[in-house]
Amino acid sequence: MKKLLILMLLCLLPVAAMAREASVAAPVYPYEYMGEMVAEHESESLVWQIEKCKVDKATVYVTKVWMADPGRQIGKAASDWRENIKNAATLAQQEPDASLIINASGYVTRTYKWIPDNYPGTNSDYYFTPLGSVTVTDGEVFRCLEGVPYYGLTLNTDGLRLHVGDDPQEVLAQNPTQTWSFYVECPIISDHTSILDPEWKFTNSKAMRTVIAKMDANNYLILTVTSKNTGLTMARVVEFLQEEFDPEWAYNLDGGPSSALMYRDGKGKLRTVWKNGQKNVDIMTFAELPETEAAGE
Repeated sequence: MKKLLILMLLCLLPVAAMAREASVAAPVYPYEYMGEMVAEHESESLVWQIEKCKVDKATVYVTKVWMADPGRQIGKAASDWRENIKNAATLAQQEPDASLIINASGYVTRTYKWIPDNYPGTNSDYYFTPLGSVTVTDGEVFRCLEGVPYYGLTLNTDGLRLHVGDDPQEVLAQNPTQTWSFYVECPIISDHTSILDPEWKFTNSKAMRTVIAKMDANNYLILTVTSKNTGLTMARVVEFLQEEFDPEWAYNLDGGPSSALMYRDGKGKLRTVWKNGQKNVDIMTFAELPETEAAGE
């Protein structure tokens, strides 16, 4: 009987290996959306499509991204800490292998001085730095406010993770290589359920938006709302995402004047789909795996 079981297991091993290969061999979108195709890219490790459509009266870009290994393909380029913030195109030069680029963390300026009450220090300590109690760039920890819950994204070995009020020490214990953060209200969908704060000032105010959503382990979605005067409320964004895509989670990155959606064409030239000109504290990038890794060598 034992010999029979062992033989059965040995027979199943090649099948399991083939299944694992198939799971990363090509993108399998768990959703469909028909819009005007703006740009697309396909390789063994990275597939993305940028579609343009109208939601109500707002012009919206829906970007679908599939990665074979998100933990190694998602990246970040950041401005110097507390000074010399740069526009998205300049930051993109720091990541020459990035195929797709979007704006990311929000930050404090002298015009918008809002600092959470539980943050220590003074306004000058936070000018031109990401909002959020934890800030990590390329594995280096720049901020960890003890006892201040973290609301934001981290990049871990399995890809992006959403944090909704997590303890900073527990966040760092997971060894993230990157973080992105904005207001504490920015986690808007968790476990396929809306967690949008109805009292948040942006919930019912129309504006430009950049929202990233996780569909599954390999598939992500980026929603870029471009219309300045006829944008979408956050409530409408959540409704649209849930009705059309039903993501696992969704997070509102900095948008408005910081909005950016860019890609590199087949010749490596940076192309701009949408930007509104304001500088960014950091960007989020999506790149291919090196060819040897993608081929499994």
